[in-house]
Amino acid sequence: MNWREALDASGLLDQLARFDVRVAGTFPLGLALEGSDVDLLCHARDPGEVTGCLWAQHCWRPGFAMYQWRRDPRPLIACFTVESVPVEVFAAPLPVAQQAGWLHFEVEQRLLALGGESLRGAVMALRAQGAKTEPAFARVLGLSGDPYGAMLALAAHDDVDLRALLDRAGFA
Repeated sequence: MNWREALDASGLLDQLARFDVRVAGTFPLGLALEGSDVDLLCHARDPGEVTGCLWAQHCWRPGFAMYQWRRDPRPLIACFTVESVPVEVFAAPLPVAQQAGWLHFEVEQRLLALGGESLRGAVMALRAQGAKTEPAFARVLGLSGDPYGAMLALAAHDDVDLRALLDRAGFA
């Protein structure tokens, strides 16, 4: 069963719809490896509402665990497996469109659309060596400093700027 079928079979997207659930991460980007998880990002003013929903519907699933970060904005993270596909639910009081995970996803999606298969291949080569997604992108693009911060900063750039960056990195 692929990741889309697993999500459909689980009912997760319907159950979390009221939290503006969005699918992000390596699966929809086409960058998943063995062991990659599907990321579901949610907006919940009170993450406890998501806790109740997930506990009631999914606490029996393999690997089920939930925790909440101690630093603000105190997002909730829940992990479990659906039909052999690892899932991570991230619920924060910020609207999804403002969450770092969503901004990373969107800029990576745009870069892949602009950079084509050569960029995808370079990122996948680093991922196959164990690199996480944002560090892999940052490395192939020649970005310095914190790779998560560097990728987040790119989210504010338009496609003209991203094309120039891709050209400088050799992905014309």
